[in-house]
Amino acid sequence: MKEIRWHGRGGNGAFTAARLLALAASVYGGRYAQAFPSFGPERRGAPVLGFTRIDDEVIRDHSEVAECDCVIVLDETLVSVADVFKGLKPDGTMVLNSVRPEKALRKEAGFAGLKNLTALDATGIALKVLRSPIVNTVMLGAAIAATGVIGIADAEKAVEELMPSLAESNKRAMRAAYETVKGGNP
Repeated sequence: MKEIRWHGRGGNGAFTAARLLALAASVYGGRYAQAFPSFGPERRGAPVLGFTRIDDEVIRDHSEVAECDCVIVLDETLVSVADVFKGLKPDGTMVLNSVRPEKALRKEAGFAGLKNLTALDATGIALKVLRSPIVNTVMLGAAIAATGVIGIADAEKAVEELMPSLAESNKRAMRAAYETVKGGNP
C-alpha cells in the first residue's frame, strides 16, 4: 500500500489534490484508493492535512496515515509550523513547493536526512499557467513524476472529471510540473 500525506493551507487545494490522486488511481488506474481530509473549523490559510491511500487490494484501514511513503507540501511556510517530516518512511519521498533549489534545502536540518527530495517552484508554475497561486494540480503533477505512483494520463482524466470547467488549464499546469521534475522543460 502507498500512503501519502498532503500538507497545505485552507483554500490552496490540498484535499482536492488528494481526491484527484485517489480518483485517478481507482477509476482510471484500476486500483483501490481512498482520500480524506483532516481539518476542523479552521479558516482559509490555516494548516490542513489530506491523505491518500492506494493499493492493489481493498483498503480496510480508514485511520489517519501515521507512516507515509510520500509527503507533499503545498506551502513551504508549513515547514516551520507543522512537523512535515513526521512519519515519512526512511525511503520515502518529499515533494516541496519551494523556490529554493534542492541542494540549498539539503543543508537544513530536516531536509538533510531525506533520501528522496523533490523541490520545485509550484507557485511560479501556477501563476504562469493558471494565473492563480493555487498549486494543487501542479503539486500533483510533481508528485506523480517523483514517485510514479500513478500515470499522468490517469491524473489528467481525473482532472477532467472532477474539475471539468477548469480541466484544460489544470492539465497544462500538472503536465508542466511533471515535465519539470522529469527534467524536461515545462
